[in-house]
Amino acid sequence: MKKKIIIAVDGPASSGKTSSAKLLAEKLNYIYIDTGAMYRAVTLAWLRAKVELSDSALQKIMDENKIELKASPNGQITLLNGIDVCDEIRSAEVNKFVSPISANELVRAKLVEWQRELGKNKSCVMDGRDIGTTVFPDAELKLFLVASIGTRARRRLLEYEQKGVKDLTFEEIAEQIIARDKYDSSREISPLRKAKDAIELDTSAMTLDEQVKKMYEISMQVIEGK
Repeated sequence: MKKKIIIAVDGPASSGKTSSAKLLAEKLNYIYIDTGAMYRAVTLAWLRAKVELSDSALQKIMDENKIELKASPNGQITLLNGIDVCDEIRSAEVNKFVSPISANELVRAKLVEWQRELGKNKSCVMDGRDIGTTVFPDAELKLFLVASIGTRARRRLLEYEQKGVKDLTFEEIAEQIIARDKYDSSREISPLRKAKDAIELDTSAMTLDEQVKKMYEISMQVIEGK
């Protein structure tokens, strides 16, 4: 019987971690947990509330809103108070504010606790920015995905275009990505960084299929103890 493991997939925005982690989980028949979607849902709830960005306001947001991750025929969906918000949490406005929301100690503590509970039975692929360093520092496999700024900006631009968002240029998106990298890497709580024992994959020149194939090969080596 193959052993069950936790696979932590970390990396900056648009490095390919969410798409590849989701497909890797399907290939392994593992549970996929998109931690970024949790922080995005909190950000969306805050934007809808139209309140200041403060600890007290975020505490109220966390207390008054219910966030759920559920499986569906089309993969994991994110529910905010019972409503599917998968498209809304990927909006440009949420992208703009998710970093400061994610850096909040209160929000982070609550969601990390939830993430650990979701992954306690192992057999899961969890992606985010601090999975291998904070959430599951003892994960059996840690992958850290990176890609060039240009590649990541093109991916984000394509994502927006597919959703009909055409008011952001490539240059503006690249600037946003650079700013987010700086913010996420320098924040005091759970900064974005590669775990010492993580395997780094540069996805700049990889197709999605190639990313998943490589991640699957590495995963099976660990699962089978090779």
